[in-house]
Amino acid sequence: MTPMNFAPLPTVDAASVPGDALVLDVREDDEWVAGHVEGALHVPMSEFVARFGEVTEAVADGRRAYVMCRVGGRSAQVTQYLVQQGLDAVNVDGGMIAWESAGRPMVSEHGGPAVVA
Repeated sequence: MTPMNFAPLPTVDAASVPGDALVLDVREDDEWVAGHVEGALHVPMSEFVARFGEVTEAVADGRRAYVMCRVGGRSAQVTQYLVQQGLDAVNVDGGMIAWESAGRPMVSEHGGPAVVA
């Protein structure tokens, strides 16, 4: 039996995400409310299939999607799916934990300090 060859998952570290990038946050609502990247597109993984049109519309002009979750597991799955659909997507390695550790800006929906939940 011949082993299958899979292309490596495209990844980028949080510090290298451009300031004007399209960040796709696939965390759940409670995680989003606690803290997220300002201007990110929020499509929870649990709603991803139903809301896939929003994602394709956001990347329709060939924009790269920087996919993020808390630590990188869910976003890796979503990134793999997007790449299989022919879209330009990369997984943000380490997710919001790495984003926060890199000192990147975050906002919350509750008016208090943003945290990674």
